[in-house]
Amino acid sequence: MLRGIDVSAYQSSTFDTDGLSFVFIKATEGRSYVNPKLAAQTQRARDAGCVVGFYHFLWPGNLTAQAEYFLGNASARDSADILAVDWETTGDGTRAPSAEKDAFIRKLKELRPDIRVVLYCNRSYWLNVDTTSYAGDGLWIADYVTAGEPRIEATWRFHQYTDDPVDTNVGDFATKKALQEWAAFN
Repeated sequence: MLRGIDVSAYQSSTFDTDGLSFVFIKATEGRSYVNPKLAAQTQRARDAGCVVGFYHFLWPGNLTAQAEYFLGNASARDSADILAVDWETTGDGTRAPSAEKDAFIRKLKELRPDIRVVLYCNRSYWLNVDTTSYAGDGLWIADYVTAGEPRIEATWRFHQYTDDPVDTNVGDFATKKALQEWAAFN
């Protein structure tokens, strides 16, 4: 398994990259928020040779506008990058239903067919909220248990297993080269 982290504006732009193969960076939320540290965090991950993923915190409604906003602000530059949809409860207690989550993933894949799109959600969402089990090109599951052993039966690509001291993940790839080839559709 490969090691990785995910960061947002809450983390430093000089996060430790030692031993990391990938970094997911929050890019946008809804249609009005851009991570102010996005460029610096992206540069940090790229300078360390990490596979870079960008995620969008999905709000209900306006899916095409959200997808365009995300793609217009994320620094995804080529097929070696990954896009992720962060599907959870919003700050005002709402959530996009499964059908909107699916439509958003499909819209990203339509607009950027050269880039992998994955779904990020926690175990409870996957088991109790999701009605379609559609995760685009792969599932990134949050379940705070032993790394690489999320309590789901679905196939997953990434597992967020702790948030201490930072959101820490493993990728289900034998080597960094395997992750790079998957990300690039090789």
